[in-house]
Amino acid sequence: MAGDSNAMQTLAARLRALRAGERQQRVTQHQLARALGVSVPLISSWERAEAAPPVERIAAYAHFFATPRSVQDGQSALRDDLSAEELGRRQALKEELTALRAAAVGVPGVAQVPAALDNYPPAAGPWGFADGTPVTIVCGELPAGRRADAAYSDPDSPDYVDLYRFADVDSLVELHGYVRAANPRSEVGFTTASLVTRDHLTTHLVLLGGVDFNDVITPVLDSLGVPVRQHSRLTDDPDDEGAFEVRTTSTEEHRPALTADRGHRVLVEDVAHFCRGPNPYNVLRTVTVCNGMFGRGVYGAVRALTDARFRDRNAVYVRNRFAQAQTYSILARVKVVNGEVITPDWTLPDTILHEWSK
Repeated sequence: MAGDSNAMQTLAARLRALRAGERQQRVTQHQLARALGVSVPLISSWERAEAAPPVERIAAYAHFFATPRSVQDGQSALRDDLSAEELGRRQALKEELTALRAAAVGVPGVAQVPAALDNYPPAAGPWGFADGTPVTIVCGELPAGRRADAAYSDPDSPDYVDLYRFADVDSLVELHGYVRAANPRSEVGFTTASLVTRDHLTTHLVLLGGVDFNDVITPVLDSLGVPVRQHSRLTDDPDDEGAFEVRTTSTEEHRPALTADRGHRVLVEDVAHFCRGPNPYNVLRTVTVCNGMFGRGVYGAVRALTDARFRDRNAVYVRNRFAQAQTYSILARVKVVNGEVITPDWTLPDTILHEWSK
């Protein structure tokens, strides 16, 4: 059956990009050929769009490029000890390459795949849950007095918008879309802390926002033994910006930075907390906390692993630093420039305020 020459070129370009090392070191044609059990000229023909790899080789490509450990000390092989994250990456790659091959060889009934595939599916990293089970994002709920115009926040209003109840909506929208794209086999939902149920709590659980509006966070961190606590900003002092307290052999506080500008207090640096561990309500699932003293800190904690410009290096940092850890915690600076959140680069020493793992 006749194929599509443009689609064949797209497939070839993707195979070349994988070998060029988009998420790992560059791989030679010889190393790839040895691992896949084929000849170097055959690899070259696939990369020049002279032919499409057979289906079984597509699966082998996905397996090989699911992990940088496929090449170690110059030797290449298909690994049989892929982690959960790597299994998720393998599945996403297999689906992508299979669709590209189908378009290239003209398989009927298969939708054509866009040429620009650099960011889809997104690199799952820590947000990849290979078991395909549900994921629930639990957000704080804004008190009624802090919500927007009653025309949109009053349930009896014809213009009622349910999301007006949610704190950290920008972080929720960013994270929900990303986790859905990274986990196409998983049901990904969200709710508020006040409406959370036992069925929510036993999924892969993501806790979004600060302790002032999300009362699920503190008991979870307590159960994980994380030595980081957030002080409430709901105090009698309107100028109290709160702090994260680290309790180890000594106690230290990390506070956001604000400056005065024409009578207003302007946030220039927030503090973000990212924590991952086993779900205390279901040890076969995970719990993740994305928190900040202000909403921009929450957004920084989320963007660290969703922003296409930073997510891969931050995911590698997490893998290298906490590969053997069951639970880990990162407290980091989040710069705010003209109201815009600058995604934190965890590989820069000045960004990290505190790390902990067990």
